Amino acid sequence: MQSSTDPAEKIARFEALALPHLDAAYNLARWMTRNTTDAEDIAQEAMLRAFRFFDTFRGEDARVWLLTIVRNTYLTWIRRQIPQQNSAEFDERLHTDIETALTPESEFLRRATTEQVRRAIEQLPSEFREVILMRELEQMSYKEIAAVTQSPLGTVMSRLSRGRSVLRQLIAGQRRTEAKNHV
Repeated sequence: MQSSTDPAEKIARFEALALPHLDAAYNLARWMTRNTTDAEDIAQEAMLRAFRFFDTFRGEDARVWLLTIVRNTYLTWIRRQIPQQNSAEFDERLHTDIETALTPESEFLRRATTEQVRRAIEQLPSEFREVILMRELEQMSYKEIAAVTQSPLGTVMSRLSRGRSVLRQLIAGQRRTEAKNHV
């Protein structure tokens, strides 16, 4: 797209291309921060950045472009807030996915309540949480997730697999705790 010197034209183009993805931007920020107020701040900052640099947008997928900005805004924010939160320590016991797609465990995850899934997603390390959210909630392709996270496709697939495995284990732990509390 050509750079526009007319501010009204820039605003109209931005509204047409970026604003339809505002909910997705907020949702990603909300899940990443686990906090409504911080998510609003990050989404707002991301939208301001997106508008400020809208002249650099070249007509790719506007959702991918905007979610990349949201993610980068979050990463900048988290570095200032909590320097170590963005790293996840690898634990072989937690990250090994020994279940296959059609096991009782995968059926268990499918039947998990919305609240159980929400709580489990909030507990995921951010590198797993972001790819799970983009794939499962935003229905993004692996290629789109790779573009947003600036990661190789294999890394995206690996994080999704490990993230799903950790998610299953977290939900199973919640259910065990709930069962103990009801006995």
